Amino acid sequence: MKPGANLEPKVGKLRRILRKAGDLAIAFSGGVDSTFLAAVAAKELGDRALAVTALSPTYPEKEQKEAVALAARLKIKHVCVESNELLIPGFSDNPPDRCYHCKKELFKVLRGVADQEGIRWIADGTNADDLGDYRPGRRAAKECGVISPLHEAGLGKEEIRELSRGMRLPTADKPAYACLASRFPYGSRITEEKLAAVDKVENAIRKLGLGQVRVRHHGDIARIEVEPAAIHQVAKPEVRKKVVAAAKKVGFLYVSVDLEGYRTGSMNAPLTRKKTS
Repeated sequence: MKPGANLEPKVGKLRRILRKAGDLAIAFSGGVDSTFLAAVAAKELGDRALAVTALSPTYPEKEQKEAVALAARLKIKHVCVESNELLIPGFSDNPPDRCYHCKKELFKVLRGVADQEGIRWIADGTNADDLGDYRPGRRAAKECGVISPLHEAGLGKEEIRELSRGMRLPTADKPAYACLASRFPYGSRITEEKLAAVDKVENAIRKLGLGQVRVRHHGDIARIEVEPAAIHQVAKPEVRKKVVAAAKKVGFLYVSVDLEGYRTGSMNAPLTRKKTS
């Protein structure tokens, strides 16, 4: 790792945080943040660093396979555990604090694995940029004693990407990821079948060369978000036909493209409107 001069203090602080912890069980999704954290933890803590991946219907199969491959590449001890958020009372009803219940379950599972391994600390990949949006999962992290080394070190998403490039991590430019449950409007019931439908359409769109994509599930309507600069690509006749076919194959009746483009937390818009009205 050869960070720029302006990042050296933050990287140094991250290393000190990890060494002070002494051991760490990391919620490992295989995304940009958790992969970078796992890579640094593996170097600083050796066999006292553990990556834990929770397998569930809200976690795409493609991401699961990538997490296993990444952990092997990082040479960090890795454990996969079964978890099903759909069994959490109230989760499937998709309330605004859905993420709180999801994270609470995740950290409970993580705590159990850590205890079995004799590891004191559990950590997530929250970074310094993650506190601007509505994130009820942070409350669960505080209640469960989860530490967030990247946030504590003051590292933001683009800085983590830059450092990941320096470490030649394959996730350096990986599109941002959020669990599939985030594709549903609050109050819209989440089922395993609906989750699978969203996953299949998103995979089909990515295979067309559109990396950053969200398929928002509005009942019979699939609202597709891609980067603003890529909207014109979706409108190309040959691409449009394939996207429509993929969406209708899994049960959507109507297919739309959001002209505002991809943005994180778009499903929180109704909550924001209520606060400002």
